[in-house]
Amino acid sequence: MIITNLEYLPHQTISQHLGLVQGSSVRAKHVGRDIMASIKNIFGGELKGYTELLQESREEAMQRMQQQAEAIGANAILNVRFSTSSIAQGAAEIYVYGSAVIIQDNE
Repeated sequence: MIITNLEYLPHQTISQHLGLVQGSSVRAKHVGRDIMASIKNIFGGELKGYTELLQESREEAMQRMQQQAEAIGANAILNVRFSTSSIAQGAAEIYVYGSAVIIQDNE
């Protein structure tokens, strides 16, 4: 499946627009990561534990969006966007959405 932030794909025609598809993942901080983050806040530097947590959340949200698109017969998702929000103290949501389409190769 093609997944892109482009609104259209060069040399390909959108034959059908199937609608909005989305995926999300809500994750809470881990106590061990919190302790390391507190230490990093004193000395500075990347909070690698949180970077990994957010990467895992993005991947999970993307998989959920792709599964939703496949379930309705799409072969591509265009105009993909990410959003984040705080759900509760220490928990955040990664939300991804895009337009599920069927594309045909023009070449």
